[in-house]
Amino acid sequence: MALVVDRIGTLVTWDEEPVLHDAAVVVDGGRVVWTGPAGRAPSAGERLDADGRCVVPGFVDAHTHLVFAGDRSEEFAARLAGAPYAAGGIRTTVAATRAASDDELLSRARALAAEALRSGTTTIEVKSGYGLTVDDERRSLEVAARVTEHRTFLGAHVVPDGDADAYVDLVCGPMLDEVAPLATAIDAFCEEGAFDEDQCRRVLRAGQDRGLDVHVHANQLGPGPGARLAAELGAASADHCTHLTDDDVSALRDARVVAVLVPVAEFSTRSPYAPARRLVDAGVTVALATDCNPGTSFTTSMPFVVALACRELGLTPLEALRAATLGGAAALRDDDVGHLRVGARADLVVLDAPSPVHLAYRPGVDLVHRVIRRGEVAR
Repeated sequence: MALVVDRIGTLVTWDEEPVLHDAAVVVDGGRVVWTGPAGRAPSAGERLDADGRCVVPGFVDAHTHLVFAGDRSEEFAARLAGAPYAAGGIRTTVAATRAASDDELLSRARALAAEALRSGTTTIEVKSGYGLTVDDERRSLEVAARVTEHRTFLGAHVVPDGDADAYVDLVCGPMLDEVAPLATAIDAFCEEGAFDEDQCRRVLRAGQDRGLDVHVHANQLGPGPGARLAAELGAASADHCTHLTDDDVSALRDARVVAVLVPVAEFSTRSPYAPARRLVDAGVTVALATDCNPGTSFTTSMPFVVALACRELGLTPLEALRAATLGGAAALRDDDVGHLRVGARADLVVLDAPSPVHLAYRPGVDLVHRVIRRGEVAR
């Protein structure tokens, strides 16, 4: 049954006229079929009165690690006391994840995805990477497949034990053979202490050969080759991008690689924030994501990410909202979401606020009044 959301104070569509006032939107068959002035919408079987509230596209969270077990709150507390972050805690989560049952992993992932939906996230990407054996990476992606259509194989997260090159052989061979049918993309952690440039290139090219999109954990802990490798490979995204040179920024722009920024990880680890302003001004498409994981960014709240991006990354509220919706969709190469143009998937969020500025103006406050996903009211 068609649904009209009427009397919208501010409607963000990202169409040719990206922001409409005193507007309405009609959805039918899970799609946006009309946008325009309030009170002039085609007839529909159901009506939702927005009563002057703001309506925005559903958030697109393009970087999460929802499939895991265990808890790393002690590590978090140690960082607050001054301990540095160097990615070593990943192995703690690997051990807990391997020990957990499939049902335990699925229950946790579903709970986090539901939490994200309540805060307006209607599209979410989920990575593996806490199994690091053939069987555990396979079952991580099987769990992810029951949560989302966007599933990224991150076997090259850290070296679990032994020789790094031997482990890369495993990732590119038996592991990829097992998981490629379950994944839509591949990722690698290109960082000192994880995998070097040549190892990441091997892994990512092997994934490309299997038809997977490419993402790269790049330039998080320090300067390095990750961003330029993403550009070389024509990756969908380079993620983190905390430490970028001008040449890195130019390479991302010229190769049309989306820079996925995860400011809660920097908030949590007390690290420098990514240079969002420099990226946007250079013409790089920027996305915002939660990086939801148990060690460095244990949040599912895209509104909090938007608020941080305005306060700490120098983005305007509309730039941050665009990055949290249309930018995330670009990172996932999903033209169906992140906007409310006619024909888009009917994913929209009614905010209990007159404009999207309130996402930054009222940080930490639950402003989500209604969530509509695929044309159905989900909250």
